[in-house]
Parts: sequence; C-alpha cells; structure tokens
Amino acid sequence: MAETTRIALDGKPIDLPADASLAAGLIGHRELVCGRSPSGRLRAPLCGMGICHECRATVDGRPGVRTCLEPARGVRTVERETRLPAAEAAWTRSERAVDVLVVGAGPAGLAAAAEAGERGRRVLVVDDNRAAGGQIWRGKTGRAGELEQRCSRAGVEFLARTSLALRLGERHLRLVGPREVLDLRCSAIVLASGATERFLPFPGWELPGVLGLGGLQALIKDGLDVRGRRVVLAGSGPLLLAVAALVQQRGGLVRRVAEQAPNDRVAGFVLGLAAHPSKLAQALALRVRLGSVPFAYSNWPLEARGAGRLETLTLRRPSGTESIDCDLAGIGFGLLPNARPAALLGCRLERGAVAVDPAQETSVEGVFAAGECTGVGGLDKALLEGRSAGAAAAGDRDLARALAGRLARERRFAARLEQAFALRDELRALPRPETIVCRCEDVRWGELASRPDWTDAKLQTRCGMGPCQGRVCAPALEFLRGWAVGDARPPLVPVPCGALVHPPGTGADGA
Repeated sequence: MAETTRIALDGKPIDLPADASLAAGLIGHRELVCGRSPSGRLRAPLCGMGICHECRATVDGRPGVRTCLEPARGVRTVERETRLPAAEAAWTRSERAVDVLVVGAGPAGLAAAAEAGERGRRVLVVDDNRAAGGQIWRGKTGRAGELEQRCSRAGVEFLARTSLALRLGERHLRLVGPREVLDLRCSAIVLASGATERFLPFPGWELPGVLGLGGLQALIKDGLDVRGRRVVLAGSGPLLLAVAALVQQRGGLVRRVAEQAPNDRVAGFVLGLAAHPSKLAQALALRVRLGSVPFAYSNWPLEARGAGRLETLTLRRPSGTESIDCDLAGIGFGLLPNARPAALLGCRLERGAVAVDPAQETSVEGVFAAGECTGVGGLDKALLEGRSAGAAAAGDRDLARALAGRLARERRFAARLEQAFALRDELRALPRPETIVCRCEDVRWGELASRPDWTDAKLQTRCGMGPCQGRVCAPALEFLRGWAVGDARPPLVPVPCGALVHPPGTGADGA
C-alpha cells in the first residue's frame, strides 16, 4: 500500500499519497478547487507544471505556492484561499560562479549537462520542478536515470524548484528558489527551457476538472489517481495518444479521444514515419494498446458544463455535436517553444523559437539553446541538440559536426509534425463574447474585440497582467487574433519584491 501523509486542508484533515505533488494528491482526493479568481470564480489546476499559477495555495503559511510543484510529503497545512503575506519571509542570498549554467532539466538539459560535465566543466542545472527529467521523464526511469548517473559522476550540481528571474549583466543572472536568491556568473549558458502547451479558450474551459492535456499527463505522473474516472481527451497532436494510453494504464476510463486535424492529414503523417522506424513502432504500439477506445478526427471541444466542476464536455463533430459525461478532460492544442528565457537574454527568435547555429549557439555569444525551445520536435531531437550544445558550451564543437546528419533528419520530422497537426480555422470561432480568455484577470473575449493589439489589450483590460504573465492567454490570442505577443519582461516568474530590489552580493540579511 502506498505511503500516505496527513495534511489539514482548510482545517480539515485528509490523507494524500506522500510521493505525490500536492496538486495531484488533492485532485485525486476529489478536491479540485484551489482558490478563486479576482471576480470570485472557482479556479483549479490547468497546466500541471507550474505555468498557469491556477493551483496556488497557502502552504504551511507560505502564500502563493504552486501546488503542482510542491511535494505532499512533509506538508502540514494547505489553505486554498491564498492570502498576501504580512511581511516578507527571510531569504538566503548568495553569489557564485560556474563554468556552464543549464536552464532546464529535461532530456536536452540533462544531455547538455552530461556532455559539459564530462569535459571537466563546473556545471549547474536549475529547474522549476522538484526533480530532474522534464515532462517526458517525470519519474526518473530509463534514459533519464542513465543521464542523471552520468551527470552525477561528472559532478554536475542540480538545483530544484529554482527559476531564472532576472538578467543582471552579460552571463550574470539572478535565480530564485523557494527561500533563496542566487546571483550567478557563468562562462556559458545552455537554455533547455522546453515547451509550453497551447490552450484555446472555449465556453466553460475554466471549470475545475478541465485540465491541459500535458497538465493531466504531468499530474498523473506526479501521483494523480484516475482509477474509475471518466476522461475525455481533445485537441491536437501525438500527445493525445500518449495521454490516453497513460490514463488507461492507470485505471482511468477514456470516453473519447478527439483530434481536430482531419484523418487524411494525420494518415499522411503516419505513413511518413516509415523514415523513422522507431517512431512508427511507438505510434503503432500506442494505438494497439488503446484497443477499443473511441478515436475521432475533425473533432474539437465546444463547451464544458457543470455545477462548480466539469460534468459534460460537448464536442463538435462533422455530423453535428455530441455531449459526453466525464469527470476530467484533458484539452491541449499542441506545444509551443518556451523562448522566454532566450528573449530575456536578448537572443534572436525565429517563428517563436530560439534561433541557433550548427553548434546550437544563439545570436548572443556564449549562450546556447537546445530541445523544444528551438522548435518542437520530440525526444530524439532534444537529446541530439542537448549533446551538441553541452559539448559546444564546454569548447568542443566537433560533436555538433558529427551529429549534424542525424539532427537534420529529426528537424525534417519536426517540420512534418507541425504541418500535419496545424490548427484549423474553425477553432478561431471557439470563444463567445462572455468566454473568459485571461483566466488570471477574468478578461472576457468580448472585452478584447475592439482592442487592436496585445499592448493595448494589456493596458485597457489587464489581459496578460496576472501571475502567469500571459503564458496562457498570449499564445491563444496569437492564434485567435494574429497578435504579436513575444514579450518577456523581467522578472520571468512572480517573485517577492526582496528578490528584485537587493543588489548582488548583499549577504544573507540583505544589508
């Protein structure tokens, strides 16, 4: 039997799996709601990976904690109505230097850290999450374990639950952890910041129980119990199959998998996988595992309904509409490069991704990038780019030349992936005037109709001005309205004022 830990949720004692994240444990306990929006609307986890900030709660007296990143083990109290602190808690402040900083501990980041560390460099890896592995390797199994062992043998240091917040100067950064501020100087930087999920607003999408597709996957891997729960998955991309298989494996009941792309386009993509035998085998194995799970093309979500939580999801079908009773829904419309750290450092972007040379160096000298932030292309591309970037950051560009042919093939696959699952124009009609678009500030679609661009929308409606800093609504509006929304203003994550105002090297007490 799994070990449990007892916490007091709003004063009521409940038992959660000790190894789960707080968000996963609470949802598994049927406690979906974490708080309320500025206008009093119920809010619950969406992204499952620390981006949307919808799972914030006060944990052991610490307000604003993202419960999807917080382990349940050791927690005593959780208050779902987040309060503002009476005074800022004491923070530890320090300053140090390393040879190579790796931002992100997913496959690309771990591969980069291993290559740089094995070349004798002092390497520090930082990640928002509580463990290495990224979204693909949550759980420390298989290849993640192998790379972590290589990193450990090479003396690579890992700082969990730590975010890049500010650029202080050339390769001089401020990192913020749960109770620490670290000012870091580094000779080289490898950005392996991964991808974020694209959400598109539709009526009822803010109901508790409607999760991101990747968010549902992350929470299940972090301990969410879905046994016996009715689940609908909708959106676009290969992640639909992977999440459906995971839900089924963990005892969930997959009621429908709805892909917005047409059948012929997806079939053409699958046929093209003949050039990538391992990917073809993986796709076919997933489809076989799903067996009789209903899978539909040219289907997409229209409306979520329920009294305080999700009860039914209505899908648009070629022949009309269909409403399906469900307990949870995973909705996601593809992945987008997380290029914000690169933008903060002044790196050039191309079509929303970080532009790099053959050795993975960006337009800023000494700053490299690898993985999904340079373009969404899957695990193999991320590993190859990570290896190239890590070696180049350590002064060795020969590896990049050796891997060039394999990497070119993976980038061709990425281009086919993007083309096959391109979003259809009908999705631009999803929101109604009353539909919430900016979940942080409760900005509705009708309020944005007369706004000419992203900057004006922020000034006039506060759209994108909440805790997620536009990570949810900006990509949606980029698709829905064609707005250019590529700003990345510091700090990259919400931090206490003390993390911003104290100069480098001021000591533990800030004096």
